[in-house]
Amino acid sequence: MAEPRDPLLDLPHLDPSLTDADLAAALVRTAGELALAMRRAGLEAQRKTSVSDIVTAADKAAEAYILAELRRCRPEDGAFGEEGTDVPSLSGRTWVIDPVDGTYNFFSGSTYWCSALALRGPASISESDPDSLLGAIFQPQEDKLWLGGREVPATLNGVPLRGPADAALGALGVATSIQPRWLEQPFSAMPWHAAAIRSASLRILGSGSCDLGRVAEGEIGAWFQHSCPQWDWLPGKAIVTAAGGSTATVEVNGLTWFAAGGTTAVREIVSALASAQLT
Repeated sequence: MAEPRDPLLDLPHLDPSLTDADLAAALVRTAGELALAMRRAGLEAQRKTSVSDIVTAADKAAEAYILAELRRCRPEDGAFGEEGTDVPSLSGRTWVIDPVDGTYNFFSGSTYWCSALALRGPASISESDPDSLLGAIFQPQEDKLWLGGREVPATLNGVPLRGPADAALGALGVATSIQPRWLEQPFSAMPWHAAAIRSASLRILGSGSCDLGRVAEGEIGAWFQHSCPQWDWLPGKAIVTAAGGSTATVEVNGLTWFAAGGTTAVREIVSALASAQLT
Protein backbone atom coordinates (compact mmCIF):
# COMPACT_ATOMS: atom_id res chain seq x y z
CA MET A 1 0.00 0.00 0.00
CA ALA A 2 1.34 3.44 -0.95
CA GLU A 3 2.27 5.84 1.80
CA PRO A 4 -0.26 8.69 2.24
CA ARG A 5 0.87 11.89 0.51
CA ASP A 6 2.05 14.72 2.75
CA PRO A 7 -0.79 17.31 2.61
CA LEU A 8 1.74 20.16 2.77
CA LEU A 9 3.40 19.24 -0.52
CA ASP A 10 0.68 20.68 -2.75
CA LEU A 11 0.18 23.96 -0.91
CA PRO A 12 1.19 27.26 -2.54
CA HIS A 13 4.35 29.19 -1.77
CA LEU A 14 3.51 32.84 -1.21
CA ASP A 15 5.28 35.89 -2.61
CA PRO A 16 7.50 37.53 0.06
CA SER A 17 6.72 40.94 -1.46
CA LEU A 18 3.09 40.71 -0.31
CA THR A 19 2.03 43.26 2.28
CA ASP A 20 1.64 41.94 5.81
CA ALA A 21 -2.14 42.12 5.44
CA ASP A 22 -2.22 40.23 2.14
CA LEU A 23 0.22 37.66 3.50
CA ALA A 24 -1.88 37.11 6.63
CA ALA A 25 -5.06 36.78 4.58
CA ALA A 26 -3.49 34.22 2.24
CA LEU A 27 -2.04 32.22 5.13
CA VAL A 28 -5.28 31.85 7.09
CA ARG A 29 -7.27 31.06 3.97
CA THR A 30 -4.88 28.29 2.91
CA ALA A 31 -4.54 26.93 6.46
CA GLY A 32 -8.31 26.82 6.89
CA GLU A 33 -8.86 25.12 3.55
CA LEU A 34 -6.14 22.58 4.39
CA ALA A 35 -7.75 21.77 7.74
CA LEU A 36 -11.17 21.36 6.14
CA ALA A 37 -9.79 19.05 3.45
CA MET A 38 -8.06 16.93 6.09
CA ARG A 39 -11.26 16.71 8.16
CA ARG A 40 -13.19 15.51 5.14
CA ALA A 41 -10.53 12.86 4.53
CA GLY A 42 -10.86 11.58 8.10
CA LEU A 43 -9.16 12.58 11.34
CA GLU A 44 -8.59 11.34 14.86
CA ALA A 45 -8.24 13.63 17.86
CA GLN A 46 -5.94 13.57 20.85
CA ARG A 47 -6.93 14.94 24.23
CA LYS A 48 -4.82 17.77 25.67
CA THR A 49 -6.12 19.11 29.01
CA SER A 50 -9.77 18.03 28.94
CA VAL A 51 -12.43 16.23 26.91
CA SER A 52 -13.15 19.46 25.01
CA ASP A 53 -9.49 20.54 24.64
CA ILE A 54 -8.22 18.42 21.77
CA VAL A 55 -5.77 18.52 18.88
CA THR A 56 -5.86 16.87 15.46
CA ALA A 57 -3.36 16.32 12.67
CA ALA A 58 -5.09 19.16 10.84
CA ASP A 59 -4.18 21.64 13.62
CA LYS A 60 -0.54 20.56 13.36
CA ALA A 61 -0.40 20.57 9.56
CA ALA A 62 -2.04 23.99 9.29
CA GLU A 63 0.39 25.47 11.80
CA ALA A 64 3.35 23.83 10.03
CA TYR A 65 2.28 25.41 6.73
CA ILE A 66 1.90 28.88 8.22
CA LEU A 67 5.26 28.59 9.99
CA ALA A 68 7.08 27.42 6.85
CA GLU A 69 5.72 30.31 4.80
CA LEU A 70 6.49 32.87 7.49
CA ARG A 71 10.07 31.61 7.76
CA ARG A 72 10.37 32.03 3.98
CA CYS A 73 8.55 35.35 3.63
CA ARG A 74 9.38 37.07 6.93
CA PRO A 75 12.62 35.43 8.15
CA GLU A 76 13.42 38.21 10.65
CA ASP A 77 10.07 37.93 12.41
CA GLY A 78 9.29 35.59 15.27
CA ALA A 79 6.45 33.08 15.39
CA PHE A 80 4.43 31.69 18.28
CA GLY A 81 1.66 29.12 17.89
CA GLU A 82 -0.84 27.03 19.78
CA GLU A 83 0.66 23.73 18.62
CA GLY A 84 4.19 24.44 19.82
CA THR A 85 5.74 26.96 17.42
CA ASP A 86 8.16 29.25 19.26
CA VAL A 87 10.63 31.12 17.04
CA PRO A 88 12.46 34.10 18.57
CA SER A 89 12.06 37.44 16.80
CA LEU A 90 14.99 39.37 15.34
CA SER A 91 12.77 42.23 14.15
CA GLY A 92 10.72 42.90 17.27
CA ARG A 93 7.63 41.54 15.50
CA THR A 94 6.06 38.15 16.16
CA TRP A 95 3.31 36.29 14.30
CA VAL A 96 0.84 34.52 16.59
CA ILE A 97 -0.74 31.43 15.02
CA ASP A 98 -4.01 29.66 15.80
CA PRO A 99 -4.24 27.02 13.05
CA VAL A 100 -7.71 25.83 14.10
CA ASP A 101 -9.64 27.87 16.66
CA GLY A 102 -12.62 25.91 17.90
CA THR A 103 -11.04 22.47 17.46
CA TYR A 104 -13.82 20.78 19.46
CA ASN A 105 -16.35 22.26 17.02
CA PHE A 106 -14.10 21.40 14.08
CA PHE A 107 -13.76 17.75 15.08
CA SER A 108 -17.48 17.49 15.89
CA GLY A 109 -18.48 18.54 12.36
CA SER A 110 -19.62 22.09 13.17
CA THR A 111 -18.93 24.97 10.78
CA TYR A 112 -18.13 27.34 13.67
CA TRP A 113 -14.33 27.22 13.64
CA CYS A 114 -11.58 29.16 11.91
CA SER A 115 -7.90 29.70 11.29
CA ALA A 116 -6.49 32.89 12.82
CA LEU A 117 -3.26 34.86 12.73
CA ALA A 118 -2.02 38.02 14.43
CA LEU A 119 1.08 40.18 14.16
CA ARG A 120 2.10 41.54 17.53
CA GLY A 121 4.57 44.13 18.70
CA PRO A 122 7.13 43.49 21.43
CA ALA A 123 5.66 41.21 24.10
CA SER A 124 7.26 43.33 26.82
CA ILE A 125 4.49 45.91 26.35
CA SER A 126 2.21 43.52 28.22
CA GLU A 127 2.78 39.83 28.65
CA SER A 128 -0.96 39.04 28.88
CA ASP A 129 -2.18 41.66 26.38
CA PRO A 130 0.58 42.78 23.96
CA ASP A 131 -0.02 45.23 21.17
CA SER A 132 -1.73 43.63 18.17
CA LEU A 133 -0.75 45.27 14.90
CA LEU A 134 -2.77 43.08 12.53
CA GLY A 135 -5.32 40.28 12.65
CA ALA A 136 -6.71 37.83 10.10
CA ILE A 137 -9.48 35.28 10.73
CA PHE A 138 -10.87 32.85 8.14
CA GLN A 139 -13.96 30.70 8.72
CA PRO A 140 -13.77 28.24 5.81
CA GLN A 141 -17.25 26.75 5.75
CA GLU A 142 -18.84 30.19 5.84
CA ASP A 143 -16.20 31.65 3.47
CA LYS A 144 -15.70 34.59 5.83
CA LEU A 145 -12.35 36.34 6.02
CA TRP A 146 -12.04 39.16 8.56
CA LEU A 147 -8.98 41.39 8.33
CA GLY A 148 -7.87 44.53 10.13
CA GLY A 149 -5.15 46.23 12.09
CA ARG A 150 -3.44 49.45 13.08
CA GLU A 151 -2.89 50.53 9.47
CA VAL A 152 -5.39 48.19 7.83
CA PRO A 153 -9.13 48.99 7.71
CA ALA A 154 -11.38 46.31 9.20
CA THR A 155 -13.10 44.31 6.48
CA LEU A 156 -15.10 41.14 5.92
CA ASN A 157 -14.33 39.65 2.51
CA GLY A 158 -13.06 43.08 1.47
CA VAL A 159 -16.17 44.98 2.59
CA PRO A 160 -15.64 47.58 5.36
CA LEU A 161 -17.03 46.62 8.74
CA ARG A 162 -19.47 48.87 10.56
CA GLY A 163 -18.02 48.00 13.97
CA PRO A 164 -19.85 47.25 17.21
CA ALA A 165 -22.68 49.52 18.34
CA ASP A 166 -21.95 51.75 21.33
CA ALA A 167 -24.89 50.50 23.36
CA ALA A 168 -25.48 49.48 26.96
CA LEU A 169 -24.69 45.89 27.84
CA GLY A 170 -28.31 45.24 28.75
CA ALA A 171 -29.33 45.88 25.15
CA LEU A 172 -26.84 43.48 23.58
CA GLY A 173 -26.40 39.81 22.79
CA VAL A 174 -23.04 38.83 24.29
CA ALA A 175 -20.75 35.94 23.34
CA THR A 176 -18.68 34.30 26.05
CA SER A 177 -17.06 31.03 27.03
CA ILE A 178 -16.42 29.29 30.31
CA GLN A 179 -15.71 25.63 30.97
CA PRO A 180 -17.86 23.69 33.49
CA ARG A 181 -14.90 23.17 35.84
CA TRP A 182 -14.50 26.94 36.14
CA LEU A 183 -18.19 27.32 37.02
CA GLU A 184 -17.52 25.09 40.03
CA GLN A 185 -15.06 27.64 41.44
CA PRO A 186 -16.40 30.86 43.02
CA PHE A 187 -13.29 32.87 42.10
CA SER A 188 -14.08 32.37 38.39
CA ALA A 189 -17.83 31.70 38.43
CA MET A 190 -18.77 34.84 40.36
CA PRO A 191 -17.15 37.36 37.98
CA TRP A 192 -18.50 35.50 34.96
CA HIS A 193 -22.01 35.49 36.46
CA ALA A 194 -21.82 39.18 37.40
CA ALA A 195 -21.08 40.14 33.78
CA ALA A 196 -23.33 37.55 32.14
CA ILE A 197 -26.53 38.58 33.93
CA ARG A 198 -26.15 42.18 32.74
CA SER A 199 -26.49 41.24 29.06
CA ALA A 200 -29.68 40.95 27.05
CA SER A 201 -28.77 37.45 25.83
CA LEU A 202 -25.84 35.04 25.95
CA ARG A 203 -24.11 33.06 23.21
CA ILE A 204 -21.55 30.30 23.83
CA LEU A 205 -20.50 29.22 20.35
CA GLY A 206 -17.07 27.65 20.81
CA SER A 207 -14.63 29.81 18.83
CA GLY A 208 -13.41 33.08 20.31
CA SER A 209 -11.95 34.32 17.04
CA CYS A 210 -15.18 33.64 15.14
CA ASP A 211 -16.98 35.51 17.93
CA LEU A 212 -14.62 38.48 17.76
CA GLY A 213 -14.94 38.73 13.99
CA ARG A 214 -18.68 39.02 14.48
CA VAL A 215 -18.23 41.64 17.20
CA ALA A 216 -16.25 43.72 14.68
CA GLU A 217 -19.01 43.08 12.17
CA GLY A 218 -21.75 44.13 14.60
CA GLU A 219 -23.51 40.76 14.49
CA ILE A 220 -22.55 40.02 18.13
CA GLY A 221 -22.84 42.91 20.55
CA ALA A 222 -19.88 42.19 22.84
CA TRP A 223 -17.65 39.39 24.11
CA PHE A 224 -15.80 38.40 27.26
CA GLN A 225 -13.76 35.43 28.50
CA HIS A 226 -10.99 34.71 30.99
CA SER A 227 -7.47 33.32 30.54
CA CYS A 228 -7.18 33.77 26.78
CA PRO A 229 -3.86 32.73 25.25
CA GLN A 230 -2.53 35.22 22.74
CA TRP A 231 -3.63 33.17 19.72
CA ASP A 232 -7.26 33.30 20.91
CA TRP A 233 -7.20 37.05 21.59
CA LEU A 234 -4.81 39.01 19.41
CA PRO A 235 -6.29 38.31 15.92
CA GLY A 236 -9.76 39.43 17.00
CA LYS A 237 -8.45 42.27 19.15
CA ALA A 238 -6.75 43.84 16.13
CA ILE A 239 -9.86 43.56 13.96
CA VAL A 240 -12.30 44.84 16.60
CA THR A 241 -10.04 47.82 17.29
CA ALA A 242 -9.65 48.55 13.57
CA ALA A 243 -13.44 48.51 13.25
CA GLY A 244 -13.71 51.25 15.88
CA GLY A 245 -14.51 48.99 18.81
CA SER A 246 -12.98 48.82 22.25
CA THR A 247 -11.02 46.11 24.05
CA ALA A 248 -9.88 45.75 27.65
CA THR A 249 -8.45 43.38 30.21
CA VAL A 250 -8.99 43.24 33.96
CA GLU A 251 -7.49 41.12 36.75
CA VAL A 252 -10.07 39.58 39.08
CA ASN A 253 -9.32 36.90 41.67
CA GLY A 254 -6.04 36.01 40.02
CA LEU A 255 -7.51 35.56 36.54
CA THR A 256 -7.14 37.87 33.55
CA TRP A 257 -10.45 38.62 31.84
CA PHE A 258 -10.68 39.92 28.27
CA ALA A 259 -13.52 41.98 26.80
CA ALA A 260 -14.37 43.45 23.40
CA GLY A 261 -17.25 45.42 21.95
CA GLY A 262 -18.48 49.00 21.95
CA THR A 263 -16.98 51.40 24.48
CA THR A 264 -19.99 51.40 26.82
CA ALA A 265 -20.43 47.62 26.82
CA VAL A 266 -16.74 46.97 27.47
CA ARG A 267 -16.73 49.45 30.34
CA GLU A 268 -19.79 47.75 31.86
CA ILE A 269 -18.31 44.26 31.43
CA VAL A 270 -15.07 45.27 33.15
CA SER A 271 -17.01 46.95 35.99
CA ALA A 272 -19.22 43.89 36.46
CA LEU A 273 -16.27 41.50 36.50
CA ALA A 274 -14.38 43.66 39.01
CA SER A 275 -17.44 43.82 41.28
CA ALA A 276 -16.96 40.12 42.05
CA GLN A 277 -13.44 40.51 43.45
CA LEU A 278 -13.17 38.27 46.51
CA THR A 279 -11.49 39.77 49.56
